[in-house]
Amino acid sequence: MQQMMKQMGIDVDELDAEEVVITKSDGEQLVFDNPDITVMDARGQETYQVVGEPETRDGAGGATAVESSEDAGNAGGIPDEDVEIVAQRTGVTEDDARDALEATDGDLAAAVERLE
Repeated sequence: MQQMMKQMGIDVDELDAEEVVITKSDGEQLVFDNPDITVMDARGQETYQVVGEPETRDGAGGATAVESSEDAGNAGGIPDEDVEIVAQRTGVTEDDARDALEATDGDLAAAVERLE
């Protein structure tokens, strides 16, 4: 799998991080403690995938609730950037690329392999 990704010009690495904070436009923060982070470099375009359960904090930084990733606005959805990458690499429509990504739980390499 890694060799195939390398041939397509895609490098995938793990990133060691203690915390990831996403600040939404309304000031609310999603804080991921000890997340699993994958960095994919596709010919100079880096994509970061953060996996974990976020804690929701209000703009003041105080914890308000723990939400699942579905509640946090992800709704089990696949990022548009990932869909575009898979569609470009395989030459399929974005709908087909999204279906493959959903079937592989967002795994870019597996989605590309599934479509080739």
